[in-house]
Amino acid sequence: MAKAWQHPFLNVFRHFKVGEWKRSTKEGDVTPVTDKTLKCTVYRIRGSVSAGNYIQLPQTSTQSLGLTGRYLYVLFRPLPSKHFVIHLDVATEDSQVIRVSFSSLFRELKSTATWLQFPFICEAGTSRKDLAGVAPSGARWTCLQLDLQDVLLVYLNRRYGHLKSVRLCANLLVKSLYTSDLCFEPAVTVAEARRAKLPVTPVPREMAFPVPKGDSWHEHYVHIRFPSVGSRASSEPARKSRSPPEAVFRGRVRELVPPPVAFSNPFLDGVSPAVQMFGPTAARPVPRPLPEVSLFCEHSEVPSMNGPRDRSQEPSARAEVTDKHTAGNGVHTAAPESAVVPVALEDVAPRQPPGRKQSRPEMTLGETVFEQRSFLPDPILKLKGVIGFGGHSTKWALWTKDGAAVVYPCHAVIVVLHVDTREQRFFLGHTDKVSALALDGSGSLLASAQARPPSMLRLWDFQTGGCLSLLRSPVHALCSLSFSSNGVLLCGVGKDSHGRTVVLAWGTEQVGRGGEAVLLAKTHTGVDIQAFKVAFFDETRMASCGQGGIRLWRLRGGELRSCPVDLGEHRVLELTDLAFGQAQDSHTLYVCGRSGHILEIDHRRRAVRRVRRLLPTQTPGGHSSQKQPFGAGGWVPCCVGGAVPMLWADAAHPLGPGISISSLSVSQTTCAVGSDDGYVRLWPLDFSSVLLEAEHEGPVSWVCVSPDGLRVLSATLSGHLGFLDVPSREYNTLARSHTAPVLALATEGSRGQLATVSQDDTVRVWDLATLQQLYDLRSPEETPRAIAFHPTRPVLFCGFASGAVCSFSLEAAGVLVRHRRHQGAVTGLAASPDGSFLFSSCSQGTLAQYHCSTTRCRVLRVTANMVCRDAHPTPNALVVSGDSRLLAFVGPSKYVVTIVSTASLEELLRVDVSALELASSRLDSAVAICFGPVPPGHLLVSTSSHTVVVLDAASGRVVRELSGVHSVACPSLALSRDARFLLTATDRVIRVWDYPAKASPGCQVYIGHSEPVRAVAFAPGQRQLLSVADAIFLWDVLGAPGRSPSGSAGDSPGAPPTCEAGPGARQPEDTEAGTGGLPRQQVPVPSQASPLQLGARAGPLKGADGAFSTSDEEGPSQESHNPEGLHQASSLPMLVKEASGAGDGAQGAPGGTWGFSMHPHSCGWATARSTTKAQARPSARPDCYRHFTARYKASSLVKSASVPSARVERLLLKAVVGYNGNGRANVVWKPDTGFFAYTCGCLVVVEDLHSGAQRHWLGHPEEISTLALSHNAQILASASGCSSTASRCQIRIWDVPGGSCRHLLSYHDTAVQALAFSPDDALLVTLGDYGDRTLALWSVATCELLSSVRLPEPAHGVAFNPRDARELTCVGQGAITSWLLQQRGADVTLQVHREPIPEEVGAGELTSLCYGAAPLLYCGSNAGRVCVWDTRAGRCFLAWEADDGEIGVLLCSGARLVSGSNTRRLRLWAVGAVPELRRKGLALCSWSTN
Repeated sequence: MAKAWQHPFLNVFRHFKVGEWKRSTKEGDVTPVTDKTLKCTVYRIRGSVSAGNYIQLPQTSTQSLGLTGRYLYVLFRPLPSKHFVIHLDVATEDSQVIRVSFSSLFRELKSTATWLQFPFICEAGTSRKDLAGVAPSGARWTCLQLDLQDVLLVYLNRRYGHLKSVRLCANLLVKSLYTSDLCFEPAVTVAEARRAKLPVTPVPREMAFPVPKGDSWHEHYVHIRFPSVGSRASSEPARKSRSPPEAVFRGRVRELVPPPVAFSNPFLDGVSPAVQMFGPTAARPVPRPLPEVSLFCEHSEVPSMNGPRDRSQEPSARAEVTDKHTAGNGVHTAAPESAVVPVALEDVAPRQPPGRKQSRPEMTLGETVFEQRSFLPDPILKLKGVIGFGGHSTKWALWTKDGAAVVYPCHAVIVVLHVDTREQRFFLGHTDKVSALALDGSGSLLASAQARPPSMLRLWDFQTGGCLSLLRSPVHALCSLSFSSNGVLLCGVGKDSHGRTVVLAWGTEQVGRGGEAVLLAKTHTGVDIQAFKVAFFDETRMASCGQGGIRLWRLRGGELRSCPVDLGEHRVLELTDLAFGQAQDSHTLYVCGRSGHILEIDHRRRAVRRVRRLLPTQTPGGHSSQKQPFGAGGWVPCCVGGAVPMLWADAAHPLGPGISISSLSVSQTTCAVGSDDGYVRLWPLDFSSVLLEAEHEGPVSWVCVSPDGLRVLSATLSGHLGFLDVPSREYNTLARSHTAPVLALATEGSRGQLATVSQDDTVRVWDLATLQQLYDLRSPEETPRAIAFHPTRPVLFCGFASGAVCSFSLEAAGVLVRHRRHQGAVTGLAASPDGSFLFSSCSQGTLAQYHCSTTRCRVLRVTANMVCRDAHPTPNALVVSGDSRLLAFVGPSKYVVTIVSTASLEELLRVDVSALELASSRLDSAVAICFGPVPPGHLLVSTSSHTVVVLDAASGRVVRELSGVHSVACPSLALSRDARFLLTATDRVIRVWDYPAKASPGCQVYIGHSEPVRAVAFAPGQRQLLSVADAIFLWDVLGAPGRSPSGSAGDSPGAPPTCEAGPGARQPEDTEAGTGGLPRQQVPVPSQASPLQLGARAGPLKGADGAFSTSDEEGPSQESHNPEGLHQASSLPMLVKEASGAGDGAQGAPGGTWGFSMHPHSCGWATARSTTKAQARPSARPDCYRHFTARYKASSLVKSASVPSARVERLLLKAVVGYNGNGRANVVWKPDTGFFAYTCGCLVVVEDLHSGAQRHWLGHPEEISTLALSHNAQILASASGCSSTASRCQIRIWDVPGGSCRHLLSYHDTAVQALAFSPDDALLVTLGDYGDRTLALWSVATCELLSSVRLPEPAHGVAFNPRDARELTCVGQGAITSWLLQQRGADVTLQVHREPIPEEVGAGELTSLCYGAAPLLYCGSNAGRVCVWDTRAGRCFLAWEADDGEIGVLLCSGARLVSGSNTRRLRLWAVGAVPELRRKGLALCSWSTN
């Protein structure tokens, strides 16, 4: 409700006394004139430049109108043959200022987080491109009614606060402005409303337009209501017709009409608004699209159409939408591509037939003519990580105030990177590369400028990430920004349109308080400025340096004045950077130059105090390979910490060219210098000696010392960002980057890796979990153009411009094989998902086939004239189907798509793309292709006519068509494995389509790249997607993935391998359980380790045809298995006893040692092993509750089961309620990644602790006994017992990021007691229970059995030494057993030592163990005592009574120890003094806690 003085309405011109110009202002040609139509005084605003002729209310931008009325009424008339602009600054409830603009200059709706631009189209046209233009000669007076509340809610999902300011720019006539909370009907007078008793609010008399007697209001005037009634954010759906009653609207009512929508209350729900859209005939709830809205004049109706459609439904018109609506994190735009077609809205009855010409041009707004659906959640993508640094330049990397994070630009995105956790957050909103950054002294205000003219300046709230102010800089391009320490002054340096240097100063004191930045001063200067900084001790003083001079600046009386510093003989130097001395009493200004000089300037006296120069040292051989430091007055050699020595010289000595210094930064005690020789050097302020230095791969372009002076941030021209930690003398890399646009990408599932190829002629491999670079492949003689991963082996294929195709081993970091079968540059590479074949194409039309299932791939076939020679350069020109049977490519011409067999290259299908659109006047060509999931087997083709055509891969029939996907051809597209989301990319925009919706799929639009997007792809787990252009963006998919079609690509080896369900069980696909069935709105907290990936799914058996049966007689193989066929291992281990022990008795002797090794053996091993097992006598169950006993089962597995086909509904497991308390160590949790898993029966349940959503990993035929998670949270091991159908236990190795079973292991006979990973995650140890009594050691990489041994008595627990991967310890009866792993070639030997338990401990059996601070080992006993062992000395030196029952759990972290027992108690112990007791060397001491 508006304030009382603003009710029922307010005449804004009268209230602010427009005409007196005391509370308002005018600029340019603004004249009061008498209008003949209205018969009153109006204001005429005209001029050739709209921005120079305007009326503004209030007088200054720091003031505010404070008008709270919901509706703004603008009574105006556009001047004929002219453009006009109306700017409104609207404040939200949270004081965010948003500019809303209407203009006939705009051609399309454009939207960012702080600016909405709506096109006002005043003349008819036949196409969308021609609609925008000047007003016609017959333009009439218009009542523009703006619902400010709905404008913000519909387009930005923000709450309206008040109207801050209005600017009416040329060219138009304006009568006045009015605000009110009432929705007036301008065509109805008060008398007419009373006489007809109409349920409307008539317009007040002073707002009314005069209407000649007997005429209709609509014949003389235009009423535009925006947004339309149907699109308002009310809780009641708009079910009435948009046509007013005949008695009310006896003419045409023009509205700004987006598609009618109705919202739930988003502010009560706390989530994105649930939206309903109603079509012309029925009210049908669908998700909300963001409409494009434009004012225009249309002569004819445009019939309704569907965007994507079946081939049988041909539209009569097409629409194009290119709006970019920023919401949420600043990059999402939920704009349907074909959401709105502008048509005239007829409100007279009867309705004009379609196609009939109107009598005169009218101004109106676009009207929806078909139903458009979006999809939830909205937004469905969230930017998670960015790989890249720099863009416009590799400068402007800043420390935060606390020194915990670094702020730097990555092209159009500003990244805040926490240096310890490596978490990223983003400032999004720039549409071009960021050219300058500045952070104020308090760390609360961030300023950024973008490069493309005219330069836009943004001011951000650094803590929240919100944009506080957006203003256009008066200069053409800004290249430098600097804040005063208190943040009230911002200075910038740039170039105007004539190339002259301009210095500007803004006052920023009111930013964040509802005000804007105010331009305080602007001055032109003829001197070159390379660096400009505001003094920290006085915000009115500044300094600059550049070619040939240093100038000191001062802001006084609204003017910027400067004076030069007399440099004497150094005035010809090219100076690059400067910094003020940080000491409070210091008057020193440090300046560096390209010649290696560092000048110390006394800025109070404007005099040079001292000059130094960095010079290379000439060795006796004449080479400058060594450098030494030089102090004042003489040569002083110095080399600190092994650093490369260097040489400082007095500037008076002409010793030749110096080392170019690009940047410097000063703390209170040190000065950091970055130079073109790639070194960052840290000096004391007297420059007496070098303290530290770090060498980089390229020239250093920027250095910045942290506020505490303990870290030095550095950036290089090669896109490297890192910091030197002064106390530890260690260098840490923060970011690496391509230095040119990325051309293509490839992903690898099992290791979570990404490979990219760039125009900088490098191929780089990245870790998707940490976003860090793993490999950098480059050759001075080759230019890479295409890449592909081998699906199952650590091999990367790369194609070069020379026509060569190379295979690189990522493990050996070398070239495996090189083929040269192409005469032209390689244009495409694709590997079959099963890993059998590799295909390459070149610019000369040649297609090559390779056999790549072995280490060295070999050429099978080379066929000429197969692939298009002049095809569009796109990474999607050569693709393989998910079942590895089909290969598709564009060729032999760009108008044809060909499908061949991957095995024989036999042509199966050829589709002429140019013949698909018969009505088109030009030939259509294929741009990119993409296979969908195998059933139903579709091929998606992106064409040059901006269309995506879906073809049947078997028959070539057009299944459906998505028209107007982009405004230009789409060079890259990708379809998710579950066929739910379609990605398309072109220019700088990414669109996500709801692919299953055939009638009218909605899309969401995302921006953020500053250059055209070259490629998009889903990450292996389908929970994330990647886009590459100027940088690499990693997006989280917030929507839950749907089910993959049976046998689809999601179950193929192209993704992370899935495993079979085991004998007698088919694995059903799991689903996610969420609140109300809706997907979660937030993703798990990011971390350095692999993110939580929910969605693992066990695939169907190979060759399954919809039904299968199992038999009780069938069982798994006894050896190691792979997920595909559970094949027997080719090389099996053999047990060999050492001479140190004879039989079990020797092995069991306390204090004795024995060893064994593993040798390959091709036959007889299984028989020998089974004989050994049979001879062993079964052990009685020990008195230890740690041993697992499976629950009694009253039922048995069925002998046969059938699974329906993909098109038949079936039961899917949704959620599991419960936990298997019978298991042992069957809960794992990684706090820093959020991964949480536990067991329930034979299921592994992975649960998101944020949302409660579950994923279920199936496969175990029996109850799971224990779990183990690798230290990097990439691998999970689970074990289950034997069964009637399986003679041995199953151990499954799960891939955590992909959620699939990588391997199935079998070794133990009864049950697995414990699992443990080595500290480096290279080894897995499995311990059998009391009935098995075996210990097995496995390789995690190959899942091969390295060693195994039979234990003399049952062991109760096992653990690796966290500080030595070669050492592990078991606890059991009477002793602890230590194992030392030794490997010689292929032989693996374990040296074992047993240490008996001292009698003083009073424990017969040790039941649990954990390692503490080195070299401590804590063990718990069945008697409730805890003993501490010195692993170096091999002795127990401390024991105490910790509980009344058996201790089954011990966990140590730092100085705290947690114990858990069968008495149902957990106890926390302080053990910080234990290492001191060990150092004192005391004899074993024991005490009781009672």
